[in-house]
Amino acid sequence: MIVTSSNSYFKMITQHDHALVSGEIAKHWLDSLFEGGFYRKEVEYAVSQHDCAWIPLDKQPTWNEEKDQPHSFMDYPLEPKVQHYRKGIDLVENQSEYAALLCSQHYLSFFDENSSNSTITDFISQEMIRQDKIKRILNIQVPEEYIDFHFRLLQFCDDISLYLCLNEPGTAKEDENPMFKDGFRQQFSGIEGTIKAKWLDEQTVSVTPNPFKSPFKVEIPYKAVSKEDCETRGLQQAHDLTPNDLREVYIR
Repeated sequence: MIVTSSNSYFKMITQHDHALVSGEIAKHWLDSLFEGGFYRKEVEYAVSQHDCAWIPLDKQPTWNEEKDQPHSFMDYPLEPKVQHYRKGIDLVENQSEYAALLCSQHYLSFFDENSSNSTITDFISQEMIRQDKIKRILNIQVPEEYIDFHFRLLQFCDDISLYLCLNEPGTAKEDENPMFKDGFRQQFSGIEGTIKAKWLDEQTVSVTPNPFKSPFKVEIPYKAVSKEDCETRGLQQAHDLTPNDLREVYIR
């Protein structure tokens, strides 16, 4: 769950809805900048489904006692999160081995390979085995530069979507969430400098340099869950009874 807090509400966006927005962003990436276009459909599938692991978890949000708010993807308990990461990659692999390879790489990027935590080390070990198996199953030589580009594109689209979810529409640059205030970490051939985003108004975000085919719109479902309802009803009931709202953002 992506969680932001205001005086009276928790705005809650499911990870899968955020990932579907990432997938829409990937579809608009310029053809001339897309390396290994033969795999484009599978890359777009990986981007849109990379957080399907969270679907069952986000149906039953849990409370972070320490922060006095719902758990978000950043502070969710490690063991159940990693268990579902594995299940999510399994689901993707059932549809596309190549997409699963990219999703596996994405999840491994979250963890330190030198960690002493057995949950982390076991996950890393099993996913490395999965990646080797997938490469053997595919029985093709995908150039490493293509795999690297597709992986970076997944993470870029993920980051752009997070930018749209973590910042309130129309947020001034100086007030943005610090994760992406100074731009996005990914570098791409054919694009000079750091790609940055900026809210122009409450419905429009500019991205420069522009890596997209044309301006486009994304829709982000969310729930504004009353903090008072969380106290009186409990988080689960408050969440379930809150209707979905929709954030529309035009990217240009």
